[in-house]
Amino acid sequence: METLELFEPRRRPAQASAERGYLDLLGGEDPTGDGLGQRLMLSRLLPLVYQRFWRPLGGRLLMGLTGPGTEEEHRIALSMLSISAGDRVLDVACGPGNFTRDFARAAGHGLVVGLDASETMLDVAVRDTDASNVTYVRGDACALPFRDGSFDAVCCFAALYLIEDPMLALEETVRVLAPGGRVALLSSCSRGFLPAASVSAVARGLSGVRIFGRDDLTSALERGGLVDIEQRVTGLAQFVSARKPLFA
Repeated sequence: METLELFEPRRRPAQASAERGYLDLLGGEDPTGDGLGQRLMLSRLLPLVYQRFWRPLGGRLLMGLTGPGTEEEHRIALSMLSISAGDRVLDVACGPGNFTRDFARAAGHGLVVGLDASETMLDVAVRDTDASNVTYVRGDACALPFRDGSFDAVCCFAALYLIEDPMLALEETVRVLAPGGRVALLSSCSRGFLPAASVSAVARGLSGVRIFGRDDLTSALERGGLVDIEQRVTGLAQFVSARKPLFA
C-alpha cells in the first residue's frame, strides 16, 4: 500500500488491516472530545445527511446568506491548493470525502489521503469513493502518522474548530507539508466587539465549536515558517491559505 510508505516507521502498523475499506489506526481510541458537535460527527445519522443538508446549512450559518455556497467552497479549496497531476494530497478531517474526491480528480495519478477520526464518516467516504488514487485512514489530526514533508498539499476545511487541540493539529499540518507545499483552511472567525476568547467559551459550552480570533490561525502559520499567507473573512468564517518555503 503506497500510503504506508509515507508513515513514520514507529507509526506504521505491523499488519495493515482495512476491513472496512480504510486503515484504522485508532481502534477503540476516540480523540474527538465530548462537545455536541464532536458527538454528532460520530453518529450514524449525520454522515448520511452531511453533504446534502448539514454541511450547506452549517455553511450558511457560518458565512451568512451572501457567503460562498458549497460548490464555491470546493472551487476555493482547489484554487488555494493549486493541485497538479502527481501531487500527494492530505485531506485532514475529511468527513464523508466530499472534498477528497475533488482532490483525487485534480491529482490525477497522485495519491490522495483522507484522514478522519469518525468511523461512520469514513464508512460513507469509502462507499461513495471509486477513485483508485484515494486512501482513507482513521487517525488523529493532532498526531498525524506521516513522515515530515510527505504531502504537496494539505486541506482542513470546516474541522479545526471541532478539534480538541487545533494548534497542535496545525503544527502537524505544517510538519507533513513538503517544501513548496500549500495548505488550505476553512474555520471560524470572531467578529464584533466581544473578545474572541469570551465568544469561544460560550460557543464551545453550547455546541463544542471553538471560535478563533482573527489572527489566531494566520499567526500560527507564520510561527510555523509558512509564507504567502492569505486570509479571506466572510461572516463568521475565514479561508486561510499559505505555502511552505522551498528552502528553510
